[in-house]
Parts: sequence; C-alpha cells; structure tokens
Amino acid sequence: MSALILKMTGRDRQLLVLLATGSLIVMTGGVIAPIFPEIVTDLDLSPALAGYLVSSHFLTVAIFSPILGILADRLGQVRILVVSLVFYALFGMAGGLMQSFLPMLITRGLVGAASGGIAAASLGLLVKMYDSSEERSQAIAYVSSVLTVSNIIYPVLAGLVGGFHWRLVFCLYGLALPLGLLVVLTLQPKKGLETSSSESSVKANNSDQLIQALKNPFILQIFLTLCLTAATAYAVIIYLPLYLKATMNSTTVLNGIVLASQALGATAISAFGVRRLVQRFGLISTIGCGFGCMALPLMIIPQLQDLVLLFPTTIIFGVGLGIVVPSLYNLLSNLAPSEYQSSILAAGTGANFLGQFLCPSLFGLVLSDQGLIGVFYVAASLPLMLGLLMLVNFRGEILNEPRSRSVPKG
Repeated sequence: MSALILKMTGRDRQLLVLLATGSLIVMTGGVIAPIFPEIVTDLDLSPALAGYLVSSHFLTVAIFSPILGILADRLGQVRILVVSLVFYALFGMAGGLMQSFLPMLITRGLVGAASGGIAAASLGLLVKMYDSSEERSQAIAYVSSVLTVSNIIYPVLAGLVGGFHWRLVFCLYGLALPLGLLVVLTLQPKKGLETSSSESSVKANNSDQLIQALKNPFILQIFLTLCLTAATAYAVIIYLPLYLKATMNSTTVLNGIVLASQALGATAISAFGVRRLVQRFGLISTIGCGFGCMALPLMIIPQLQDLVLLFPTTIIFGVGLGIVVPSLYNLLSNLAPSEYQSSILAAGTGANFLGQFLCPSLFGLVLSDQGLIGVFYVAASLPLMLGLLMLVNFRGEILNEPRSRSVPKG
C-alpha cells in the first residue's frame, strides 16, 4: 500500500483528498438517519417535527452552495474549502451537545451550510484539475461513485458507533478537521488550482458576466434537470421500501439490500462506463440513454411480483442514475466560463439538493391522489420528459463536442 501511495502523482493525491472531502456531503444526513429513533425518544420529540432534523440540511445546502460558490471563485476554492471543513466539524459535533429540538435544528442547518461550501469548493477545484472534457467526465464519475458508496458506508458506521450512545455519532463530523489539514498540505495555490488576487479582482468587477451566464437557457435547463433528477432518485429511496412492504411484506434487511443494489449499479457505471459512453456516443446522447435506463425500471417495478427480477431492475435504475448525474455536471462544466465554474457548478449542486428537499412534497401529492403505483409511473415520466427535452434542445449544439468551453447564446 505504501509503495502504491509513493507511485501516485501529485494530481492523484489531490484527487483522493477531494473525493474524501466530497464524501462528507453524504455524511451530513447519512449518520443521523440510523440514530433518529433514539434522538426522538431521548429528547421526547414529535416524530413528525423531528423529521426536519434529517432533512433540513438539504435546504441550507441548496441555499448556500451557490453563495459559497461565488465566494470560492472570488476568494479562492482552497480557502473556502478549509473554512467550510472547520465549520462543518464544529457545527456537526456541537449537535451532539444539544438538549432540545430547536438548538439541534439550528446546528443541522449550519452543518448543511458548511456542506454547501465543501460541495462548491471541492467540485470547483476538481474541474480545474483537468483540461479535457473526457478527463473531467471521469473525475466527476469518480465523485458520483464515492458519494454512492458513502451512502452505504456512513450509515453503517453511524449504526456501529450509535450502538454505544447516539450522541457519540456526532463525533464523526470531526473527521473534517484532519481532512482540512490534508487540503492545506496537498492543494496549494501554487499548483494552479487557485486564482491570483489580481484575477479575483477582475472577477469581482465582472459580476454581470456571471449573471449573464446564469441566465443562459441551456444552463437553466440543466439546473431544472438536476433538480427533478434528484427528486426522482430520492423518491425511489423513500417510496420503494414502502411499496415492497405493502406488496411483498419485505423486511428492513431486504429493503436495504434492494437500495444497495441500486447504489451498486450507479457506482459501477460511474467508475467504469460513463467515460467510454461519452467517447463513443457524445455527451447528449449518453445523457438521453441514462434517462431511458432510469425510466424503464420505474415502469416495470409496479408489475413485479418476483424478488428475483427486482434486483436487476433496481440495478438498471442505478446504472441510469450513474450515467445521468456525472454527465450533467460535465455538461455544466463545459457550459460554464472557466472563471465562474465554481459558482455555476455550486448552483447546480444547490439545484440537486433542492430537488431532494422538495421530493416529499412533490411526490406526496401524487401519493395521496394516485397511491404508491402512481408514484412510480409519475417518477418514470419525469426522466422520459427530461431526456426528450435534452435531446431536442441540445441536439446539434456545440455542447455535444467534448472539448467545447463556450457558452452558446440563448
């Protein structure tokens, strides 16, 4: 292992540090869900009200990712990343000391805000490390894979630590501090990952260019696509276990395995398949294919009565999600002017988390009117619609060329 580390290039080490810091975005909520029942019991909370302890960070990530992305472009991504990691650790660990609902809710919101800074700065640094669209696509796919795996690892880790006492789980947020030290040691401004103060000054005087870029209809469409894609993916996480319980009397273990199979599909295709698909078919066609892979399983699930067929179906859905999300971020990085990449990518991250936050409200209306089966059919229609809009609106655009860095006029 030590020999392997010594053979790694400086950029490889930087990538590993960014992947590790990016995984903390998943930890924000992932370590709370397993200990949620204990929090409700010990603090004597209403389960309905306490649910905001698990979901409130989605909203603050959505709000603060764009804001901190703009600051990262102006002040430097490394600075924002280190500060965000420090506050992430402090606010996260403070949550374990809270004795009532409101103080804990405030710390949860602040951790979400710090997560927005981590997402904005780390993604901005990542895309600056690679010149070609193919390399960026592969790097973003690695991020998607790490986040997917982290969605499995962090809840398990929290469950193990929570077995001693639920308050100890909040100590896991302290992992951000050594990661902050690694960022300082490996991601130095002199390595070309930061902008100079003179460049930052120029950016500060060109806010109109950022606003103009954010008004670009192609960028706005990607924001909406990321939002609705995230809402669809989160709907599966929420409503698939309910459907399996109602139709197959599934256990919590089975539900976990089914959701893990989805994560397995997303991880495999993100790490090993997205780059080849983009090389062969182009970015837009690859995204359309991914949306098709998302929609088909959602139409099939309500017809399934056999568990044997359920697993390949959810794996295919994960494959589609693993194609779509990194490809959308790659497309967004191609659209973004280089000096505003952190700002625009952070806004995309905000749209993603906003979709997760809005998911229970959007699909809750469908559930009350059409039932669980209706949820899956509506969820299937969204990827089909989004994929069709991508193919129609982006067809023939320069965006389909991997090395394009220009922003087409709307």
